[in-house]
Amino acid sequence: MSFESLGLSSPLLRALSDLSYTQPTPIQTQAIPHALLGTDILAGAQTGTGKTAAFALPMLQRLAANAGDRSGIRRVRGLVLTPTRELAAQVQESIREYGRHLGLRSTTVFGGVGMQPQVEALRRGVDILVATPGRLLDHLGQRTLDLSNVEILVLDEADRMLDMGFLPAIRRVLSAVPRARQTLLFSATFADEIKALAQQFLRNPVEVQAEAKNSAAHTVEHRVHPVDASRKRDLLLHVLAQDSRRQTLVFSRTKHGADKLVQILESAGHKAAAIHGNKSQGARTRALADFKSGRVVTLVATDIAARGIDIEQLPAVINFDLPMVAEDYVHRIGRTGRNGSTGFAISLVSQEESGQLRDIQKLLQREIPRHEIEGFVPTLPLKMTGPAPKGPARGNQRPPQPRPPRGAPPRNTTHGHASRGRAPAGKPAARPRFGQG
Repeated sequence: MSFESLGLSSPLLRALSDLSYTQPTPIQTQAIPHALLGTDILAGAQTGTGKTAAFALPMLQRLAANAGDRSGIRRVRGLVLTPTRELAAQVQESIREYGRHLGLRSTTVFGGVGMQPQVEALRRGVDILVATPGRLLDHLGQRTLDLSNVEILVLDEADRMLDMGFLPAIRRVLSAVPRARQTLLFSATFADEIKALAQQFLRNPVEVQAEAKNSAAHTVEHRVHPVDASRKRDLLLHVLAQDSRRQTLVFSRTKHGADKLVQILESAGHKAAAIHGNKSQGARTRALADFKSGRVVTLVATDIAARGIDIEQLPAVINFDLPMVAEDYVHRIGRTGRNGSTGFAISLVSQEESGQLRDIQKLLQREIPRHEIEGFVPTLPLKMTGPAPKGPARGNQRPPQPRPPRGAPPRNTTHGHASRGRAPAGKPAARPRFGQG
């Protein structure tokens, strides 16, 4: 299958060639032909499957074909709603790259920055608008935006928008766009709420799905390191020290926790930055740009702020805290193992998080291998009670190791002194795989 066979126009094929994109992904192969026909689509696609191109390419082609006379004021005819600022910026960048030979205008509106530059951009006229729900409603309320000409509406990461409480905002936006429109809904998970949303706002949608329901990429190797909650920070430093040059995205449950982790990492010599909701938009943009460029090696993020982080071949994601909602695990690890590349999903799990781990395994329908690291063997074991997850476990699970008596120093291993990652005198340290002790 090639992009040419999907029915895309010459300017789009030229842009894809400029970007060295030659083979469409499964979600693109399934969605693009239907979208080009103007059909509503309910698409199941996790992060990293190429979903942005799956809606952006047909949107650009259809709007370019019906551009009409461009000498007048351009009206918003394509609208993309995203849950976060970072994702909005990422989608806008992709639309600009794909449409570089079409002459269409696009822009973004989101919170955290001034309204006036956005008002001026809208006044000059745009064909495609990428927006977060809150700031979009601000513009509608101040009458600086007219959505009465929207022909194509995209709800990107709809499941996350529902999780963030944006359903009332989505309803208000939908009341401002024409009923006669094409609607494309993309979601990483197909929860019942997503099905209900599709039934309410989509017209006879075609359902396409690149991955199994609530699935994680098969190229990601999952691993759990049991550890006492009080030793998590030390274990994180131990894992990162195995290759301090490797880009890693670390998830923290709270904003304060993210900031504290960055302080600890920087004190240990790591190039780190935090990205969360309390950061200004400028600080979030700089942190993300530094991470993409390699100036920052470890980025610590909360769930909401991490939406839109798009790093090619990100080697690893570390869950310093497990998410409270199992589906968020799929979102988190979707940052690695993208587009067929391999990646690690490492979780530092204390006994208090046993229930969350059990829910994640139930969602994935498989057991995640647990590896105890010398020097960090927990005094409180994980309580993996309840129904066993379906499906075989992946990887080789290390057999239980005897714990040293309390107060005893950590045992030395072939990988060096467990608590500091150094080899004993006279013995060279073997280089472990990333995340293994």
